[in-house]
Amino acid sequence: MAKFSKGLWVVVMDEDKALVLENTGSAMRPDLTLKERINSADILAVNDLSARSQDHKHHEETQPPDYHRMAGAVLARAVMDDLVRAHEAGQFSELALVAPPQVLGALRALLPTALAHLVVAELHKELTGLTLEKITEHLRHDLVAE
Repeated sequence: MAKFSKGLWVVVMDEDKALVLENTGSAMRPDLTLKERINSADILAVNDLSARSQDHKHHEETQPPDYHRMAGAVLARAVMDDLVRAHEAGQFSELALVAPPQVLGALRALLPTALAHLVVAELHKELTGLTLEKITEHLRHDLVAE
């Protein structure tokens, strides 16, 4: 098992929301604090006008676009962009990714080489709807070396 070290950044994500957390506690007594909350709805609202114009251009498609999946992809790109900036600023040196399998796969596909070697754990879990305390409990079980 990976260690839940002090300074570890944890990305807890689903297709709608991402939480970027930092362990400000110790390895044995983790304390997660929220660094950033990113919602796909907020990102899409900014791009809504261009998305609507694209819909009208493609009105002849046989299958309607999968907006939920598209929102997840936009969110994953935004999270990776933020992580790259934070890493370049020296804000973290270890990273854990927590997401349902499909979302975790999307994150892995977007993970730049500079960040790939910093990933100390990947967990296939849906935790975005939980409180920080509950997320910490779940991750303590999986990330604290016994």
